[in-house]
Amino acid sequence: MADIAIRAARPGARIRRPRQYAGGRVCSHPECSTVVSRYNRAETCFTHRPVTYPRIRGKFSEEWAAD
Repeated sequence: MADIAIRAARPGARIRRPRQYAGGRVCSHPECSTVVSRYNRAETCFTHRPVTYPRIRGKFSEEWAAD
């Protein structure tokens, strides 16, 4: 039988702290006074964030396109 070595680390040993941004920021949209979280890198709140769509890989079938 071959010698097998398993290397392990304790749970939670290599967790990075979340990046933080300046606290007390306000949404940059006019007439919005929502305070943006210090963990949110965007300058706008969720309500005023531009809509983005995920990148879709692969090909669309004719059956799916008809819907």
